Amino acid sequence: MTGNRQLEEPGGSGRPVPRDDWLGTVATSAASAGQAPVELLGGYLPMLADAAINGRRPDSWELDAVRELGRRAAAQGVGARGAVDLYLSASWRLWRQLPVVARSSDPEKVRRAAEAVLRVLDDAIGVLVDGHQSERREMIRHEEALRAEFVDDLLRGDADVARMVERAEPFGLDLGKSHHVALAAPRDADANVERAATALERVVVDRFGDRDVLVATKDGRVVVVVPAATAAPTARTEDLGSVIHAELGRIDGGRRWRVAPGRAFPGAYGVARSYEEAREALVFADRLDLGADVVHARDLLVHRVLGRDQAAIADLVHDVLGPLQHSRSGAEVLLETLLAYFAVGDVATEAARRLHVSVRTVTYRLARVSQLTGYSVARPDQRFSLHAAVLGARLLDWPARPLPVDP
Repeated sequence: MTGNRQLEEPGGSGRPVPRDDWLGTVATSAASAGQAPVELLGGYLPMLADAAINGRRPDSWELDAVRELGRRAAAQGVGARGAVDLYLSASWRLWRQLPVVARSSDPEKVRRAAEAVLRVLDDAIGVLVDGHQSERREMIRHEEALRAEFVDDLLRGDADVARMVERAEPFGLDLGKSHHVALAAPRDADANVERAATALERVVVDRFGDRDVLVATKDGRVVVVVPAATAAPTARTEDLGSVIHAELGRIDGGRRWRVAPGRAFPGAYGVARSYEEAREALVFADRLDLGADVVHARDLLVHRVLGRDQAAIADLVHDVLGPLQHSRSGAEVLLETLLAYFAVGDVATEAARRLHVSVRTVTYRLARVSQLTGYSVARPDQRFSLHAAVLGARLLDWPARPLPVDP
């Protein structure tokens, strides 16, 4: 990098020698002390020596080469601090052997050499770190893209199993084990899902360990994958939901979240199955207007059964609850009353409290339901049909949406 210039041999002979004879020794010594590859110095030492001896500032292409070395350091796993330490160590070792410093009795010459060295050192360190940071950013973006793609494939459950097992290893997941998937959905519009996921990951790792644990985001929700407990899996699922909800409330400024943990299932497909349970639990909780902040998929299995045969549940809703549309107040009011009544265990006084109406109003509405539909909550066989139809109506978002019709 010094053109045709020769660097004078340190030690007093005055003979020009190839640069590598003494600069190579400096580079090797610095690399050994810093435990960093000597190749990361590239042409930095000849450039530094040329500046001290000849006062030459480095060309832009020389600094670009150092920037590329910074990128290479990041790609090789050498930290920015390690790369900077290597360059600083090489610089002071070179300074001690520079002929202009070792033999000159002119303080002004030494001062000019020192200034030239410091300028080059400052320029080189700047571009070295810039290259390192640029490469790290690209590596992080690439890792995030791979992570997002892996999470999508894992939760979708239709990817090649052998390939998924291989891809899961870098993320610390053993897909031969059983895993729970929990979803956390914000109930406030201003919640920052990405920030919440980052903070929650530290909590989950501390609580459940750093193996077989994955925290990510998908479709505006936080996804948490943890291994199943070897004993008392039900308690572990409940604990997972409670832990996530409590921590989200603490780290996200008191914003409201709803958490749904799915049951544990083995294998790669088991993760997708648990995720689907958790996802449906959140959907059901919203449609049924459940007040709980933690909803467990196992508690909503009956709703999954209802939802699987949409044609059958639509027929049930139409036949049992369709006549409610002839009420002067509309079907929604009577449907809301039935839902509240069933939710509190068929206690009219508690239903009235929830609806903010009188007990007499509740009993009147229930009687009106019986008149219109022919189904009474007082008869066990008819009560079951009413309850199933009410749940089906919520799942189908009826009467806000028309019932689906078979093609």
